Amino acid sequence: MDKKRRRIIQASLAGSAALLTGCGKVQTESEDVITRQVNGDPLHILMLGGTGFIGPHMVRELLRRGHEVTLFNRGRTNRNIFPDLELLVGDRDGKLDALKGGSWDAVIDNSGYVPRHVADSAKLLSPVVSQYIFTSSVAAYAAMSGNQTASLYHDVDMPNTEYDSPLTKMLDQTAPTYGPLKVLCEREATQVMGEDRMTILRPVYIAGPGDRSDRLTYWPVRVARGGEMLAPGKPDYPMQTVDARDIATFVADCVEGRIMGIYNMTTPPGVYTMGQLLADCQAVSGTEVDLTWVDLPFIEENGLYTNESSNNNLPHWGPPSGDTRSDFIVNGDRAFNAGMRTRPIRETLRDTLAWWKTLPEDRRKNMRAGLSAEREAELLVAWHKLHDQRQTKLIS
Repeated sequence: MDKKRRRIIQASLAGSAALLTGCGKVQTESEDVITRQVNGDPLHILMLGGTGFIGPHMVRELLRRGHEVTLFNRGRTNRNIFPDLELLVGDRDGKLDALKGGSWDAVIDNSGYVPRHVADSAKLLSPVVSQYIFTSSVAAYAAMSGNQTASLYHDVDMPNTEYDSPLTKMLDQTAPTYGPLKVLCEREATQVMGEDRMTILRPVYIAGPGDRSDRLTYWPVRVARGGEMLAPGKPDYPMQTVDARDIATFVADCVEGRIMGIYNMTTPPGVYTMGQLLADCQAVSGTEVDLTWVDLPFIEENGLYTNESSNNNLPHWGPPSGDTRSDFIVNGDRAFNAGMRTRPIRETLRDTLAWWKTLPEDRRKNMRAGLSAEREAELLVAWHKLHDQRQTKLIS
């Protein structure tokens, strides 16, 4: 962090410390944390996970700012990515002994997917941390989780996803799904820690270097291949994403500034489109493509839209109406007002494509989202045949 920005945060924290201490509402541990923050001393951060996709970006940002980070994970994924950091080996599923006896200023929970696991971690850490940062998802909102039943292309006027929008519920207890599980995890952590110590982040589709889902990555990689390319819907369809590095910066700000509350993590709504995305992909790849836009009935008939990663869909986009409309009109004002900043999506695309080119050839041959070349070619033939039939009917 630059000196000017640190002085601003320190001044804000000093005022908060004086106010809260005078009111007698801050525990001794919190006073110690604030004192270290005001003095610019390193903070001690526990990362539950830390070696997957977004975790390393957070760790690097915290280390860049001079803080101390301890990792807790199973020691299986990218075990040697941070060889100089303390690694506590354990498992969220009942094997938390390595955390006992420790003390940290804040914990960042990126690996909480099972409510029971989050509850167990929160109960153990509650006496020894002053802030619990939980990475949730906008799938926590009912409008985002598939609870809606409208057709993909049915014109349903759904509101922007706001912070007071209804949260999703578990529709089938025998088959728990991602969004409802995140809601339950949020509630477990908040019940243990209290709202005054909770920071909940609800990101939209996360992108950037290191993204193993390949959802956004598919688009610049596919554009770089050139030729005729199948594109979903219309160029003016809205599109939102968030770079993992921008989340990391905001998380570090939350730790240093003791920022609590619920925040949607996203680029601003209504300012970026699918057409702009594909134009930016052509710019960063240096390749022009012949775009063929297919309509929503064709997409639905061929099963090309799903939130899940697969090699038989068109990922990281959403139609402007129907049960998925809110995917790309998520309100992030609260985070922006708290200091969240997002980089241009073109920068994310450029860096993601550069990262992709460093991967082993076997990995690059097996993209985890998007259409295979063979499937895309089949669909283009089918679309042109359908289009010709429609034109013939119009003429006749």
